[in-house]
Amino acid sequence: MCHVIVTCRSMLWTLLSIVAAFGELIAFMSTDWLVGFPRTPDAVFGPHGATAAGEAYRPTLGIYGRCIKLPHLQRGVLCGPYAIHFGEIASGFWQATSIFLAAGILLLCAVAFISVFTMCFQSIMKKSIFNVCGLLQGIAGLFLILGLMLYPAGWGSDKVQLYCGPDAAPYRAGLCSMGWAFYTAMGGTVLTFICAVFSAQAEIATSSDKVQEEIEEGKSLICLL
Repeated sequence: MCHVIVTCRSMLWTLLSIVAAFGELIAFMSTDWLVGFPRTPDAVFGPHGATAAGEAYRPTLGIYGRCIKLPHLQRGVLCGPYAIHFGEIASGFWQATSIFLAAGILLLCAVAFISVFTMCFQSIMKKSIFNVCGLLQGIAGLFLILGLMLYPAGWGSDKVQLYCGPDAAPYRAGLCSMGWAFYTAMGGTVLTFICAVFSAQAEIATSSDKVQEEIEEGKSLICLL
């Protein structure tokens, strides 16, 4: 018989797991990792900065995408991937970042999917599903940290220097500033480790004595604070 067990701690862990996975996915797909120096569509970077007439804007550069404004484009900023193939990503460090982030996000999405069904299934192969998911979230967090640590090492690439100026170098962003996607990825990584730790509380909440008492009373829907 399937017992639907809903507790505040298990539902909070499920919600946070989904938020962490969604946040990391959105950040990975975004082009707002680096915000370039102000320029106009036909600006040229010289020794004294960007020089051109017209309205200035700040292009953005992601791991595999970018947003730029072209002189002949009337509808605003054009966003899209600059790398069609994996080998075209700006640097080897960013390729490694892509692999680690993708692996971490894949694990987080799997956990987020599984977490929805923890109301009905609390074990898998005689192992607590919360403990298994917490372990996966810990591994995902390690992948994400590795990716974020390698990401600034790619700032010395030619692609980044086009957006951040010739002073850009590994772990030095030059004229660029960090975009919201980088901070979202960092926040998602912290939240991932919080979820990994909090999964133990979700396990305790769904296997407490009160839950067992209600199961023995024959209830199929159990809701506890």
